[in-house]
Amino acid sequence: MLGTTLPTPLYPTYQQQLDFGALTVTIVFATYAIGVLTALLAFGRASDTVGRRPTLLAGLTAALVSSAVFLIAAPVHAHAGGLSLLLVGRFLSGLSAGVFTGTATATLTDFAGNHKMRATVVAAVANIGGLGLGPLVAGSLAKEASHPLTTPYVVHVVLIVLALAVLLRIPEPVEVRRPRRLTMQRLGVPPSLRTIFVSAGTAGFAGFAVLGFFTAVTPATLGLLGHHNPLLTGVVVFVVFASSAVGQVISIRVPARPALLAGTALLVVGTAVIGLGIGTESLPVLVAGGVVAGLGQGCSFRAALGAIVGASPAGQRAAVSSSFFAVCYVGISLPVVGIGASSDAIGLKETAVIFAVAIAVLSTIALASLTRTARSTQDHDRGSRATAGADRSA
Repeated sequence: MLGTTLPTPLYPTYQQQLDFGALTVTIVFATYAIGVLTALLAFGRASDTVGRRPTLLAGLTAALVSSAVFLIAAPVHAHAGGLSLLLVGRFLSGLSAGVFTGTATATLTDFAGNHKMRATVVAAVANIGGLGLGPLVAGSLAKEASHPLTTPYVVHVVLIVLALAVLLRIPEPVEVRRPRRLTMQRLGVPPSLRTIFVSAGTAGFAGFAVLGFFTAVTPATLGLLGHHNPLLTGVVVFVVFASSAVGQVISIRVPARPALLAGTALLVVGTAVIGLGIGTESLPVLVAGGVVAGLGQGCSFRAALGAIVGASPAGQRAAVSSSFFAVCYVGISLPVVGIGASSDAIGLKETAVIFAVAIAVLSTIALASLTRTARSTQDHDRGSRATAGADRSA
C-alpha cells in the first residue's frame, strides 16, 4: 500500500519535466482509483476461487510492474510518452491496491483464529498506515537523494521483492478444491438497507474526497502557501492518513451508529477548518483541519462499513461491501478531477475553498440523515418494547 501513494510529493517535479497542469495531475491520480475499482469488481472474489497466495502474488506483481513503469517514465519527456507511462503506472498501482484491499484482510483473518478483531485492526492500520507512509518516504528521498524520481521506486521494488520472498513461505489458508471461472463482483443494496446505505455512503464519499484532496492536491496547495518542500508534503499527507488510522482504531470499541455520527461530525468540522486554512493561507490551520477530518474519516469509514456489512444478508455482503467501496473510490477520484479543472479556470485557492465548503455541506447532510435514522430506530425500539410490555401485562 505504501507504493500506491509514492508519487504524491513528486507531482510538482513531474509537472516540470512533462509540462502539464493541475488538471492532468488530478487525472493521473484518478487513474489510480479506476484501477482500484477495476480490481474490486473483476477480482473481488478471486482469492476464494484460486486461493489467497496466488491472488496476493498477482497484486505484488502488479505493484512491481507499476514501479518499473515509473522508473522507465523518469527519464522520458512529454513528447516521448512520459505522461502515458504515468497513467499506466498509476492504473497498475490501483490494480494492486484493489487486490490487497480485501484479500490481505481476508488472509490475516484466516490465520487469526480467535483474534479476528485484532486481525481487522492490523489490516486497517497496515492499509491506511501504508498509504500515509508512501508520501513520507518519497518526500524524504526526493529531498535527500540525487535522483528524486527514481530512488523512491527503487526502494519500493526492494520492499516488494522482500514481500514476495515472505509470501512464498506462508501456507495457503484456503482449500482450493477445483478451478472455477472468475466472475465479476456484482453491485447491489437490499431495499431494507438503502436508507442507512445512502447516509453512510454519503459520509464515505465525503471522507474519501478529503483523502483524495490531500493525496492529489497537497503539493500545489502547499506551493500556494509558499512551501515547495517535498518532505513537508509527505509529512502533511502522512499526518492526515495517520489521523485516519487512529480514528479507525479508537472507534473499534464504540457501537457503529454513535461512531458513525461522531466521525461524520468531525468530518464537518475538519473540512470547514481546511477551508479556513486555505482561505487565510495558514499552514497550521490547514494541517489542524486535516487532522480533525482524518480522525472523522477513519471513524466514520470503519463504522459505516461495519454497520452496512453487519446488517446485510449473508448472501449479499460481498455485493453490499463492494458497492460501498465503489462509492468511496468514486469520492476519491471525481472531486479531485473537478478541482483540477476548476483551478485552471478560477485559481487553486478559490477552488480549494469551494471544495472544502462543498464537502462540509455534504457531510452535514449525511450527519442530519444519520441522526434522523438513529432517532427513527430508537423510536421503533421503544415502541417495540412498549408493545411487548403491554402484551406481558395482558
